[in-house]
Amino acid sequence: MHIATLGPSGNNHELIAKRYLRMRCSGEGSVTLFSQFEAAFQALLAGHVSHVLQCTAHATHSDCVGRYMHRVYPVDTFIAGSKPLALIAQRGSVRPTQVALQPATRYYTDLTAYTEIIDAPTTVAVAEGLLAGRFAAGICAEEVLGQAPEQLRLVQSLGPALDTWVMFATTPLAASSPLRLDADV
Repeated sequence: MHIATLGPSGNNHELIAKRYLRMRCSGEGSVTLFSQFEAAFQALLAGHVSHVLQCTAHATHSDCVGRYMHRVYPVDTFIAGSKPLALIAQRGSVRPTQVALQPATRYYTDLTAYTEIIDAPTTVAVAEGLLAGRFAAGICAEEVLGQAPEQLRLVQSLGPALDTWVMFATTPLAASSPLRLDADV
């Protein structure tokens, strides 16, 4: 199995793709990361990869389902937890008013104390911005605290997000698959 999914390296799409290979494919297979889902689906259609993995919470999910209908099919679905997330701030900022986040994480905690919300493309980008000192606070993987404990502090641990994931391929599931709940015709 050769899975295409969204990068950059270190994000939850890569984490879940590798977990899928380990748990459903005995660790056999590979993962290729793309900067946009459209490129991943095009690679699937061209036969460069065998599957595409996408989180249904991703902003482009419904567009991809519509754009590739009748050419790409959901063949598996499951629920998986992300890396544990946290609201993290710079140690030097006692009451930050700025918070960076990937839009899907906007409602994971109360952010009313923050007057400026900065959208970032990924939680990895939030972590990179915190480490570089560009953001006063942000929601990202809690593990980033270990990279700069003298610079960053934990504001609130949020735990893993439980999301629904879909695996796509170019051959549809058989009508007899237990994953299908088609109406009787």
